[in-house]
Amino acid sequence: MDAIAAFLTVFTDLELLLLVAVGTFAGVYIGAIPGLSVTMAVSILISFTFSWDVYPAIALMIGIFMGGVYGGSRTAILLNIPGAPSAIATAMDGYPMARRGEAGTAIGITTVMSFFGGFIGILVLAVAAPLVSDFALSFQPRDYMLLALLGILLVGSLSGESLVKGIFAGALGIAIGAVGMDPLTFTERFTFDQPLLRQGVSFIAVMIGMFGVSEALAQLHHVDTPAIRQKITRIVPSFGTIRRHLPLSLQTSTIGVVIGALPGTGGDIAALLAYDHARRVTKKPERPFGQGAIEGLVAPETANNAAVGGAFIPMMTLGIPGDAVTAIMIGALFIHGLNPGPMLMIDRPEMFWFVVGALVAANFFMLLFGLTGIRLFTRIVEMPRAVLIPLILLLSIVGAYAVNNSITDVYWMLGFGLLGYFMRLYGWPLGPVILGVILSRLFDDNWRRAIISVREDFGRFFWGILTSPLSLALFTAVVLIFLSQTPLWGWAKARLFGRGAEDAP
Repeated sequence: MDAIAAFLTVFTDLELLLLVAVGTFAGVYIGAIPGLSVTMAVSILISFTFSWDVYPAIALMIGIFMGGVYGGSRTAILLNIPGAPSAIATAMDGYPMARRGEAGTAIGITTVMSFFGGFIGILVLAVAAPLVSDFALSFQPRDYMLLALLGILLVGSLSGESLVKGIFAGALGIAIGAVGMDPLTFTERFTFDQPLLRQGVSFIAVMIGMFGVSEALAQLHHVDTPAIRQKITRIVPSFGTIRRHLPLSLQTSTIGVVIGALPGTGGDIAALLAYDHARRVTKKPERPFGQGAIEGLVAPETANNAAVGGAFIPMMTLGIPGDAVTAIMIGALFIHGLNPGPMLMIDRPEMFWFVVGALVAANFFMLLFGLTGIRLFTRIVEMPRAVLIPLILLLSIVGAYAVNNSITDVYWMLGFGLLGYFMRLYGWPLGPVILGVILSRLFDDNWRRAIISVREDFGRFFWGILTSPLSLALFTAVVLIFLSQTPLWGWAKARLFGRGAEDAP
């Protein structure tokens, strides 16, 4: 009964419910503005809420967290500018739908599927938190390295028709992510003795430049083209559409929970892995991926919102943050005299159930706010391009500057915008560059931790992979995914399953 009472606290206290609603509303619109991250918003809140009681402070932070993860999809769909890294995959099919006049449909699908993914993540948090956290703790550095390598191999899915271009773009992203001071040895890498490069390159600046500025420059070729009228006849997807994509959403929600529970990962990696999974299991999409496939919205949006519940699992059960936001929330709990981890679950179990209740309330408010204001939002893409292009550039400049209050990031953003424009012009994919930047540090750090742990003995390193079931499963997946992106895979299927197998997806 105490657990039920703690769970219902947020619903029976009008002040707490209002704080969750305000936080979710603010999170949706903070997440929609490129550069204004949820992490930054929650960190700022600590300075305002340290004198509050713990329940109101956590309720407001949870609302911003849940709303912000969803909010990044808005500008990704309407302007091809992901409001957050977790919305990069959403832009791949959401923006083509907006260009077809289906922005309302795309936003409706992402909202409902985000709600579904968030619900699955919360359900797993409530039911299986200790089990999932134990599984997450079983990951060794070599497993994180293999997970990052698995993500980098997604370039095959994001590279369109040319795998070579995708690999090159991904390698470029990895190189960009490695610029700066080495976090383990504090030596300079790829800085060319330039002090400006020692701090590295902000991946937010790269993301906004590649997607936002390059899109604005590309639109200059069509500045006199009339804007596409958006069809807002139906926003909420039909029950048939939801039922048809329910199996995929369950699969990608599971991916989101597991990835979210891994310390140091988050919704961006979960969304990209889920998008790749959707491409592999969807046999006959109504439209090709990258051209407005609904599955390309369902997969990343369920995964990145399910990752929210997943990120709370190690935080609440072990005191280990699942991502940057939960790391800040651990600090907030310490400020309020609480010690996140196993003792919190024993001494203050009501706190766990309050968090679960606040997440449920925030998820419902996210659905409510997500399905309202769509008609107003879609007016953005109906603006004349002479107005829309300066708006995109303004949002891009503000977003790049807001990350570190640095004009240098604005210069980086403009430079990568030019690079992205020429890459678009010559048919090079942009997604793998961003993916490489995001995963570069995860791959590099864990590779060196793994090899240091075996004293640079490659034999022991590979023996560890072969003798660990988890490492072996990840290594097998890496090998199979790599082979599936080569002509050898089609030849092998043709030999094993018959002449028509090479045409199988």
